[in-house]
Amino acid sequence: MPFLGEEPACYPEDLLNGFGADNGERRWWVLHTKARQEKSVARQLLDFEIPFYLPQVEKTSVYRGRKRSAFIPLFTGYVFLYGTEQDRFRSLTTNRIAQVLSVVDEAELYNDLRQVWQLIVAKAPLTVESRLEPGQRVRVHSGALMGVEGTVVSRRKKCRLLVAVHLLQQGVSVEIDDFLLEPLD
Repeated sequence: MPFLGEEPACYPEDLLNGFGADNGERRWWVLHTKARQEKSVARQLLDFEIPFYLPQVEKTSVYRGRKRSAFIPLFTGYVFLYGTEQDRFRSLTTNRIAQVLSVVDEAELYNDLRQVWQLIVAKAPLTVESRLEPGQRVRVHSGALMGVEGTVVSRRKKCRLLVAVHLLQQGVSVEIDDFLLEPLD
């Protein structure tokens, strides 16, 4: 049982299943939160019924000889809001936001978040990657991660698939067998 239970990660639940793809009055914003305020911001956005996504993963650590697990934000300091200008303003009233980043290419951000969500749902063991390096673009052609696109990176002589959130210049990687990958170029 996790020491800290999983907080709401996505509202509404179908946000990354087509809900967030329309381009009405709503648009994507990246909320850069104050230190360690991601879950509090997510709880308040849920109370306000403002659509958001806060990717979280379970982390297990040993404290005083006992294993403890907690759900932590995948991208420290960031919550993704999908709302109107009024929703953005309302999020600022929480007094937990340091900065709001505008999203230039909303389709790219939506696609990146959807792929990260797919990795989390598949319970793949993820590693956060910062400041992306160029590499070969690939797509997974079979298995639980079929359709996920990313970049091949090598770490300790093992093949890893890097899925990027380009706006943040961060991403996550998962160890994968290279025979599951097909080049995009």
